[in-house]
Amino acid sequence: MSTSPVTSALGALPQAGQAPAPASSALGKDAFLKLLTTQLQHQDPLSPMDSQAFVAQLAQFSSVEQLGALGDKLDTLAMAQASSNQLGTAALVGKEVLFRADRVRLDPGGPARFEVTLPADAGEAVAILADASGRVVRTLQLGARDAGTFPVSWDGRDASGEPLPAGDYLLTVSATRTDGTALDAATSLRGTVTGVTFENQAPELLVGGRHVKLSDVLQLAAPAA
Repeated sequence: MSTSPVTSALGALPQAGQAPAPASSALGKDAFLKLLTTQLQHQDPLSPMDSQAFVAQLAQFSSVEQLGALGDKLDTLAMAQASSNQLGTAALVGKEVLFRADRVRLDPGGPARFEVTLPADAGEAVAILADASGRVVRTLQLGARDAGTFPVSWDGRDASGEPLPAGDYLLTVSATRTDGTALDAATSLRGTVTGVTFENQAPELLVGGRHVKLSDVLQLAAPAA
């Protein structure tokens, strides 16, 4: 079966449901112009081609062009947004942040500090510290506490009063209301942002040697004088 010039030109156009090939913007324009001139040259004056089909082809070409332009604009917008986020995150360097944490770091010769947040008044609260293997090394009786956030300091010693080696310790808090029902207590740390890393897809803050996700930041403040 022979192929007419018009059919050949139609084959060069993107079909409905097909994604345009890379760098197809200039090629699509050329193919459309070729189709237009071929139709005008070869149509039978007594039986012209269906104008509705021609208009449909024109609309399809226009849609592909608009989608390509929209994609370019979205790419540009995404790059601009990423750059803006990086600059905004870098501005946090030197700021003090409060962030969610389930580990507390014990430095040599110094106490470890953390904060506890209670959603309601607690009749009793206990902080539990464990080493990397999960062995409990110390429990701190926090007593009755009002709802809200309060600081806690651990002297870095075990239940026998012996100093523990420096490092990270697992931290959990068990709290109950006066009627004995459990409360969902949260633990957090406070520190100063010393840098920002962009190694992962999302930027992370460097706080005391830790990598902190922005989604874990609870509070931001200028460092205390």
